[in-house]
Amino acid sequence: MSEALPEGVQRREFDGTERLATRGEPVYGEPTDGEWRAWNPHRSKLGAMLELGMDTALSGGETVLYLGAASGTTVSHVADFAGPTYAVEFAPRPVRDLLEAADSRERLFPLLKDARKPATYAHVVESDVDVLVQDVATRGQARVALENRQFLADDGRLLLAVKARSEDVTRAPSAVFEDVQAALSEGYEILETRTLEEYHADHLGVVARPR
Repeated sequence: MSEALPEGVQRREFDGTERLATRGEPVYGEPTDGEWRAWNPHRSKLGAMLELGMDTALSGGETVLYLGAASGTTVSHVADFAGPTYAVEFAPRPVRDLLEAADSRERLFPLLKDARKPATYAHVVESDVDVLVQDVATRGQARVALENRQFLADDGRLLLAVKARSEDVTRAPSAVFEDVQAALSEGYEILETRTLEEYHADHLGVVARPR
């Protein structure tokens, strides 16, 4: 397992178990140890990618565009160790929780927008972001990544959690994953893939960089 965790992310003991943790205000009742809070990989695809030792290229302090922020579970951890973190979420209900998570995080910027329509937030998100994290429950996940590639720096990274069931519930996840990777190759070079099965059924973690 890789120990190349971003600065600001540590392995700490909670209730006798070593877990990933970041420093920040807890947002959904996770265990805490002083100012540190546990990062649950079962509730976070990015947490699972880190837990599984994938080379995310996250080092701490980078500018992040996060697509599919939901209620802020994962993106609040990201904002704890990253730089400016733009959190895009389409559904109004989870955005209310996301706003609450952002209250104590001056680097977290919630956006009630549709990740499939990057033109609607292009005036807000700075260009040349270091990392694009994508966790959206929609068909056309590769297309979303390609449409948002415009924000990524040339040496940036895409960290994508592919949800097979959001693409097609009738097909084998492995076939869906192959199709998504093929579509992604239009604009990205895939550096690493790994199934997240240990934490999330029918999900694939992908690390890629812009072509």
